Parts: sequence; structure tokens; C-alpha cells
Amino acid sequence: MVSSGAFTSLGGVRATGARRGKRYEAEVAEARVRFGEAQERHRRAEEKRLATLERKRAEHRQAEAQALDEVATFNGKLGEEREAYRAGEPVAVEAHLGAVLDASEYPLGFPHEHRIAFRPATGDVLVEIHLPPEAIVPAARGYRYVKNRDETIVLPRPEKERKEIYASVLAQVALRTVHEVLMSDPDRIVNGVILNGHVRTIDRATGQEVSPCLITLSASREQFGKLRLSQVDPAQCLRGLNALVSPNPYDLEPIRPIVEFDLSKYRLMDSMDVVAGLDSRPVLVKLTPTEFEHLIRQLFEAIGLEAWNTQASKDEGVDAVAVSKDPVFNGECIIQAKRYRKLVGVESVQALAGVVEHKRAAKGVLITTSWFGRASHDFARQHGRLQLIEGPELKYLIKEHLGKDVIPGPVPPKRRPSR
Repeated sequence: MVSSGAFTSLGGVRATGARRGKRYEAEVAEARVRFGEAQERHRRAEEKRLATLERKRAEHRQAEAQALDEVATFNGKLGEEREAYRAGEPVAVEAHLGAVLDASEYPLGFPHEHRIAFRPATGDVLVEIHLPPEAIVPAARGYRYVKNRDETIVLPRPEKERKEIYASVLAQVALRTVHEVLMSDPDRIVNGVILNGHVRTIDRATGQEVSPCLITLSASREQFGKLRLSQVDPAQCLRGLNALVSPNPYDLEPIRPIVEFDLSKYRLMDSMDVVAGLDSRPVLVKLTPTEFEHLIRQLFEAIGLEAWNTQASKDEGVDAVAVSKDPVFNGECIIQAKRYRKLVGVESVQALAGVVEHKRAAKGVLITTSWFGRASHDFARQHGRLQLIEGPELKYLIKEHLGKDVIPGPVPPKRRPSR
């Protein structure tokens, strides 16, 4: 038999189990709610993640497409610039060489300025650079510590040594610049380099900023290509290239550049070939004024100068500009061409003298198919920088340099002997 106490105990167990079951069910229900909420949060987070991922992918695709467009545009522009460079277009050649010199690394304190002008007619490039000042060479050769006085004393560099080092530095910078220009031209567009090296400093006498030229040289590609720069003495190498170097660069004693010109002060025009169209024994006075001016420009080119025609309007009487690399001639020549049948008056010669002074040219040449009077010749001799070329001399020059037999114009009258 089971006692009543046993039934009481069994009922208590059942009651406890029931309570536990209800609590369990409540906990399960609560867990299910939490799980559902967690699932909802996860779903929303996943939707947000996927939306963000899709947005980032779209942004990446857009950035990638934009980058590809930019690359294509850059490559297309680069290709155009390269074709322009290969065609010898001055702007493209100057931009390329400018980028090369911009990328050239120098020690701290060295200037990094330059100007470049390319002349496709000759393949020469004019480079103007700024050289380091004389202060770039340290005044101290070294330092010494004096233990018993606990001080450091300066060991001065002798002035002769400073001058020698400075001259060598200038020579090295000049040679390096020419080397960089030619080595960066694999298509051999540049035939030669004309370099002027200036130093920007203050004139101690006036306090004004000046820029004296200390080195000027002209070197062809063939001439420079024969050098072994790693083995040369810089100063002697410049002498071998017939460079003009300041006799006292440390004292900033200037020299005159081989070529120093600014064609921007002239309005230039495109060239035409007149010589090719000349018939046998043409009469020059029958050419148009423009044809005659271009013929004179071609004559100067055949003589060995670089020449350009100026535009007809506002040229101040300048028909052409010629530039020589010859250090004897050394500069810019203004040319006036007069296709006349009669005497060229002295006022034309005087006007040319004024233009030469205004343009600061080295020389002025007045060429005519006719002749000049005695007053004109006297004025030209007194001025010193004028040259007059009359019809017979022009005929000879055209025959010698252009191979054409021409008739200038009317024969000048016989001059009366001076009393």
C-alpha cells in the first residue's frame, strides 16, 4: 500500500514540473520572439549591406570607366603631341624639352629655370638656363676642433680654388644641359643646341637685378656625340667646343651670347618659295613686293643665316629678320627690301637706322633693285651698323648663292665725280 504522504510528495513533483514546463514554454516563446527580431535585424542589415555593396560596385564601375576615359584621352593627347613632336612643330618640341629639363635634378641651391626656342628651319634649339651664383661654392674648405680651447675653427678655402671650382661647376651644368637635350631626342628632331647660361644676381654698383651671360656655346649633334663626357675635363671640353666663357665667371664678368634674340617683337609670316618659280633671267622689278621680300629672305638663308619674313602691317619697315650663329656677326639683322626702279632716298636709310636702334639689332641691311645716292652711302658709313646692297651687288649674290641669273632693274645713272 502507498501511504498518503507518498501521494502528497508525488503531487508536489507534478506541480513543480508543471511550473517548470510553463516557464520553459515561456522562455521558448520569448527566445522565438528574440530570434525573430534578430532575424529581422539581420534581414534589414543584409539588405542594407547588399544595397551598399551594389552602390559601391556602381561607383567603382563609374570610376573605372572614368579612369579608362581619362587614360584614353591622355594617351590620345600624348599621341598627338608625339606626332607633333615628330613633325618638328616648335610648340611640341619646346614642351617636350622643357619637361625634360624640369625633371632634371640638381643639388639644393641650384636654380631650375630655363627658356627654350626651337627653329624647325635649321633643327637648332636655343636653350637659355640660369646658372648657380658664385655663393654655391662654400667659403670653408673644412672645420677643425681645437680641444684645448673647446672651439671649432673654420678652414677657409683659398680664393683661387673657389674660382676654379665655380668655373668647373658652370661648365658641368652647361655640358649636362646639352647632353640632356640631345639624349631626350631619340627621333633626332634636334640637329644642334645653342646654349646661353646666365646668372641672376644684384649689380653691386646699381643695386639692380642683372643677369649676365657667363657661358655661350653652339654644338651640333654630331659634334657633341663624339664626346665621352665621363672622361673629359669640363673646362677643356668647352674650349674644344669653341664655347665662349667669361674670363672671370666668379666675378660675374659678362660675355655676349652667340645668339640672343627675341622674335616675339616681330610679327612673322609663313614662308613662300620664290626661287623655285623664277624663270630664266627674271626681271626682279616685275616680282610683287611680297615675292621680292621672300626672295631676299631665301637669299639670306642660302648665305647661311636663319631668316623670317615679317607681316606687312605694323612692321616698322622691317621686311625680314635674320639671325646668325657666327660669333663674329653675333646677333640679329633687320632687313628692308625695296623693289625700286629709281633712286632710293637717304630718308629710307635714316629710317632703317632708327629701326635698328629701336629693335637693338646688331645690323641693318637695305637691299634694292635700284641704287642709292652718295648721301645714303655716307650716312651708312657714319652709322657703322648699316649695309647697303644695290642692284648689281644683289644680282651677284643671287647668282652665287641661289644659282639664278637675274636682271635687277634699271641701270643707275653715272655718278659725277666729287669735287
